[in-house]
Amino acid sequence: MPYTVVLHPEAEKEYLTSFLWYEERSPGLGERFEQAVESKIQSIVNSPLHYPTKKKNYREALVSIFPFLIVYKIYPEKKEIFIASIFHTSRRPGKKYRR
Repeated sequence: MPYTVVLHPEAEKEYLTSFLWYEERSPGLGERFEQAVESKIQSIVNSPLHYPTKKKNYREALVSIFPFLIVYKIYPEKKEIFIASIFHTSRRPGKKYRR
């Protein structure tokens, strides 16, 4: 049974805000950002243990091309991947674990 993906409401907000920011800068760039994030999420679903464990059992996966990390936890008993943040790497690092 595959894992289900659940996004924290703030992660959804980060995702949408970033998509819109890129799309406003250059039409189509937001879509490329979305494809990169979705591809990385699919990679996480396929191999959730592949990415390194960091603070508080969170794992981090770097998005290709764009300066973002997907910060997530695995709940194997529920077969769930909880995405806490879609985090821009220029932000203060301590903020990515506050969910």
